[in-house]
Amino acid sequence: MALLPQLDNSSTEPIYRQLHAYIRQEILSGRLAPGERIPPTRELAGQLGLNRATVASAYELLEQEGLIRGHVGRGSFVAGPGFRWDERFMAAPASDPPIPSADGVINFTSARPAEELFPMDEFRASCTEVIEGGEAVKILQLGSPLGYAPLRRYLLAGASPESDVLVSSGCQQAFDLLQRLFTQPGDTVLVEDPIYPGLRNVFARAGVRTVGVPVGPDGLDTEALPRLITRERSRLLVVTPNFQNPTGATMPLAARQNLLKNAHESGLIVVENDIYGDLRYAGEPLPTLAQLDGSGLTLQIKSFSKLAFPGLRVGWVVGPRAVIARLAEIKQWTDLHSDQLSQAVLLRFAESGRLDRHRQRMVEAGAERLKAVLEACERHLPAGTRFTRPQGGMNLWVRLPEPLDASELLPRAQAAGASYLPGRYFAVTRPEPGALRLSFAGLTPAAIESGLARLGRMFKDELEVARSAPSAGLEPAIV
Repeated sequence: MALLPQLDNSSTEPIYRQLHAYIRQEILSGRLAPGERIPPTRELAGQLGLNRATVASAYELLEQEGLIRGHVGRGSFVAGPGFRWDERFMAAPASDPPIPSADGVINFTSARPAEELFPMDEFRASCTEVIEGGEAVKILQLGSPLGYAPLRRYLLAGASPESDVLVSSGCQQAFDLLQRLFTQPGDTVLVEDPIYPGLRNVFARAGVRTVGVPVGPDGLDTEALPRLITRERSRLLVVTPNFQNPTGATMPLAARQNLLKNAHESGLIVVENDIYGDLRYAGEPLPTLAQLDGSGLTLQIKSFSKLAFPGLRVGWVVGPRAVIARLAEIKQWTDLHSDQLSQAVLLRFAESGRLDRHRQRMVEAGAERLKAVLEACERHLPAGTRFTRPQGGMNLWVRLPEPLDASELLPRAQAAGASYLPGRYFAVTRPEPGALRLSFAGLTPAAIESGLARLGRMFKDELEVARSAPSAGLEPAIV
């Protein structure tokens, strides 16, 4: 590139998006010609004084749009003339690309189980037993959109007689099916704030407005709920009572009862996301919303993905028969049915007792890793940092002291050898610049200690620089 972009560090627009917009305009204007080589990420990062990951994020957006092509060993080039697919795409809410993570970076970004804890011998045995069993041919045939019948019977054990279950391709599809059934463009849905971005985006991409209900130390703020229900006229609330993502908070029993009381009085449908409920490391388990609710207004989503083998993509929705029947119709239009072999293997894994043994190992390992991350936060993060203290799950929420901004500091964190997700990924209506999520379950205690030590040193250095910077001028008068 003949001219380097002028990037504004004070802008609310992230640097990687500024860089993407600049190169995009250079290509569309013809100043960067088809076939022209653009600088490698490392080279351009050095010229601009940026972290390589920031430049890589901008290049990734350009490649997704078909404006550049990367060639292994040769670099990235402006794409030649061709059909402009991007001009045919329907408009959709912008979403942040995945955060690239280089080798050697300790990754606190992903809420997933640790691969070294997967019981592969027991999994192989379950696969063999299913494939060599008498039902293998039927399992490999087309099936019901409701899911594999033996697994459905297993999942319904203990549910109310009026309930039914649909097996989905993970929780993400379950959210998507519920959005299709209960909302249309222009509707409003109440969600936790901060919230798992995959859930927020399901509704945003359907033209459904999400309004955040604040999340505090005791989970969703049920005192704020009646006002929001009345003001927003929402028909749907999505809530994670156990070990909420991203904060790790758990709703007390009284708050759960209060939530259901408000829902019953207003006719609000409650979707309970209980994917972390089996991962309790301390304290007494609480009844789920589905167990407390006698009205049938609560739909519960669960999954095997946080406990075992997320790549198999097996989740489910439990709810009234009428709701499940309609979800099955929508699922049939979407993908006919979820993979039956995965369902059968997980059923065998559960019925053989292997799942219970694995759950115990996961809880023991999770407790050890939670202890490690809390102690490492205490030791290494700068004074004034606040963080949640969950009793289970995979995540905790950190609030850095002012004026630190977690998004701005992410490239420096990656350069220091550790990565996290900034709070802006999870914000609905209340952005917290100093917030970030640490996902600890996929890391060993040693990696957790090392990663927090790296982050702590970087945060302390940046805080010292920020607080020692001279004031820009006198404080404005109070009038």
